[in-house]
Amino acid sequence: MNDKMFKKEMKNIIDYSIGFLEGAQVGKTQFLNNMGKLTTELLEAYIDSNARVNPKALHHIYEWYKVGSPDARLYNINYTISNLGLSFVSTMKQSTSVKDGSSVPFYNKAKIMEEGTPVTIKPKKASVLVFEDGGDTIFTKGKVVVANPGGTQVEGSFEKIVDSFFNRYFTQAFLKTSGVQAYLSNPVVYSRNLKAGKSSGRSKGMQVGYRWIANGGLR
Repeated sequence: MNDKMFKKEMKNIIDYSIGFLEGAQVGKTQFLNNMGKLTTELLEAYIDSNARVNPKALHHIYEWYKVGSPDARLYNINYTISNLGLSFVSTMKQSTSVKDGSSVPFYNKAKIMEEGTPVTIKPKKASVLVFEDGGDTIFTKGKVVVANPGGTQVEGSFEKIVDSFFNRYFTQAFLKTSGVQAYLSNPVVYSRNLKAGKSSGRSKGMQVGYRWIANGGLR
């Protein structure tokens, strides 16, 4: 046995392993960015499909009469990457469409209905307020308070559908069926490149580690 060659190869293998971990750490940001983009697309499609199935609960997060339409969403899903990992946050957008019987858009429609915020309606210029209620035309000089504009079925429904996505679909279905979970649990590329790492050391390890995590099994 060539003692010097053995020591050199062992040192290279150790350096290769260290380089693999370092490369994986560097590639983690790219992986999280890819995962963030894909997850956002999946979440938006998930919300849209559920809205089409249950429009009474989720109509408020779309422009009037366009429930489930991607180009009529009144919500934004954004993600951020930090030392803690990947975080998602949602914000509501202003509605620009006008409901039949109205003359102006419902200000903060999505946010107000989602949170169940009471709304006070009163005449702005005219002396009498006119509105429809149950098919009847109502005339009043006083203000009208709508305790829950969207109703109990609407209140909190956006939050619930987002929670169901991350707690059930994403963790129980997507990560498994997509192969991402299995890919990250078994870094076979490490052993496949071990022979090259024996001669190249740390540089090869960093290259392999980066490519492994940056790809992350996402297709």
